[in-house]
Amino acid sequence: MLLDDFIYFKIGKKKSIALIAHDGKKQELVQWTEKNKEILKNHFLCGTGTTARLISDQTGLPVKGYNSGPLGGDQQIGSRIVEGNIDFVIFFWDPLESQPHDPDVKALLRIAAVYDIPIANNEATADFLITSKYMDEEYDRKVENFNKNMLSRIEKFSQPE
Repeated sequence: MLLDDFIYFKIGKKKSIALIAHDGKKQELVQWTEKNKEILKNHFLCGTGTTARLISDQTGLPVKGYNSGPLGGDQQIGSRIVEGNIDFVIFFWDPLESQPHDPDVKALLRIAAVYDIPIANNEATADFLITSKYMDEEYDRKVENFNKNMLSRIEKFSQPE
């Protein structure tokens, strides 16, 4: 396993789903969540700051809240991905609005890609993902074996020149 190119992680039938939205997209995400409430109620939901509270208050779904995005919430979600505690991200971001925490947003998107986490950045993609056959099934996601990568770097740099 230590020298395999990839490691497989199982996403269970019950998904841990992060719900995130920039200010201009919060109501859109709340409405999308309400529309998909019957599917989402079968999964663990979490989200950043105000978004988590709005969804919980307006839909009645339990949503574990983290910090607001600009106060580290995006990084908290990213760390949960690395720990293996988030399987899926719905992030309605506003591409036309400048964000003070843009580096955090980019870091979250990068870590989701590195760990092969499904991520929807708009309603159409969220609709496709939430209605996928994989919402009711287990799924093996494939992640590059970073231990192998690290070992090869150590070997490369420990060789005398």
